[in-house]
Amino acid sequence: MSVTLLTFGCRLNAHESDAMEHLARLGQMRDEETIIVNTCTVTAEAERQARQTIRRAHRENPAARIIVTGCASERAADAWAALPGVSRVIPNTEKTLPATWGLPDEAGQAPPPSRYIRALLQVQQGCDNDCTFCVIPAGRGQSTSMPPGEIIPKARALAEAGHCEIVLTGVDIASWQQKDMGLGQLCRHLLDEVPEIARLRLSSIDPMILTPDTGDKALWDLIADEPRFMPHLHLSLQAGSDLILKRMKRRHNTADVAGLIAQVRHLRPDTGFGADVIAGFPTETDALFQETYDFLAEQAIPFLHVFPYSERPGTPAARMPAMPKATRQERAARLRALCQTIRDRFLNRFVGQEKTVLMESPTTGHTPEFAAFTLPQAQPSHRGRLERIRITAVQDGMLMAEIP
Repeated sequence: MSVTLLTFGCRLNAHESDAMEHLARLGQMRDEETIIVNTCTVTAEAERQARQTIRRAHRENPAARIIVTGCASERAADAWAALPGVSRVIPNTEKTLPATWGLPDEAGQAPPPSRYIRALLQVQQGCDNDCTFCVIPAGRGQSTSMPPGEIIPKARALAEAGHCEIVLTGVDIASWQQKDMGLGQLCRHLLDEVPEIARLRLSSIDPMILTPDTGDKALWDLIADEPRFMPHLHLSLQAGSDLILKRMKRRHNTADVAGLIAQVRHLRPDTGFGADVIAGFPTETDALFQETYDFLAEQAIPFLHVFPYSERPGTPAARMPAMPKATRQERAARLRALCQTIRDRFLNRFVGQEKTVLMESPTTGHTPEFAAFTLPQAQPSHRGRLERIRITAVQDGMLMAEIP
């Protein structure tokens, strides 16, 4: 029988869904029609979509066994168990354990096949930060770091399976720590121990790991002189107003972020920056929103992930004076429009250049800077190949390219 994964939320959830699908197919689920829903609790909308998906799945396939897991169900297991068709709710801490799926422990020693061309490799779990808007620590627990002795063999297996690029992922990978090693040293160790890794990329990181004066020196060294370390950084920024950042209980301020962006661009001028930004956080006046807007415009961050603030029950921010939802949506739309302008300006600098890119389909993929591109249908490549392309134009927020 079939196993279907329905995944919401972050790259870590996507990585864990790969593991669950692999284990479920090997284990006791192989003789049942099973739907596994991996939930997210970052926003109320993410939870609503997951509940809607469960109801639709049961309506369309009432005989299927529905299993629910993820951060949303971690916070309210009974409520998710009561949804129609749900037969089991699995805690986050158990969802990738072989025993959960009726298998011996050794079944989980090898990494599962990855459905993604850019293979995801988890190095960390949980979060020790206490941001006022976030419930992730309640769903993921305290920060823990996987030891290099576990990470290196999995990276080697992924490279040997044909993955040219590996993305390190976790809840807060900037907090990765083992003895005297930090994240930058882990990256250096990975590249040295597994020379088959052609490209290494980081998922979202806390800006504090790259503050110019006190940041991770080994990570700065990679940015400066390691061609296999991709020139792309996605920052967990959240706001461009110091007062709002303080009310969010973030550890960085705008000067920290401006400094790191300037230093990275000095070392690698074409680095593609992304950032998570919350629009309409409680107490965000028009003036404070304008501070964020102006900061993002000044820093020219081309790849913004903007979402309107969403109350999470039990968090300090949910007790703060809220902005009207219409205001949140309008501000999010303004930031997305700003992003389009900045992105197109960033993309245009690549016109006429040649790039080595990873093909994610026969005609599409991303440059090392994480700019999306497309090839003509009449000139396809092959999924998973590192291809040399020439950028010819920018259209609808995407690079147009050809194979020279």
